[in-house]
Amino acid sequence: MISLTDSQKIGMGLTGFGVFFIFFGMILFFDKALLAIGNILFVAGLSFVIGLERTFRFFFQKHKMKATSFFLGGVFIVLIGWPIVGVVLEVYGFFLLFRGFFPVAVGFIRRIPILGSILNLPFISGFVDKVGESNNMV
Repeated sequence: MISLTDSQKIGMGLTGFGVFFIFFGMILFFDKALLAIGNILFVAGLSFVIGLERTFRFFFQKHKMKATSFFLGGVFIVLIGWPIVGVVLEVYGFFLLFRGFFPVAVGFIRRIPILGSILNLPFISGFVDKVGESNNMV
């Protein structure tokens, strides 16, 4: 079993609450207060889980500057009060930041019994194959 430090446990909780607040803010018609709280908790939780230095190294790599600009710009735009535009920018930045992780996630999900058979359905498998292949694994 993986052992977590106390700060990593706190980070998991903050990240979980952040995702919950972002999801709940979207359900309540893009409530800007909930989205702002969710964004702050998500970024803070990520910093607690992987550490502050590694968080900065992840976000501010030279080849990820475009993705970081979109993601953090979206967070800033949500904080100043334009939630729909901010969330669109955040989602685009999130996909650019974590696109190297998607093939790993798709491969893992395909090995789960029920979810794997759903991902292999004819009309879903083409889309999943497109997401699962990545030209840039960095």
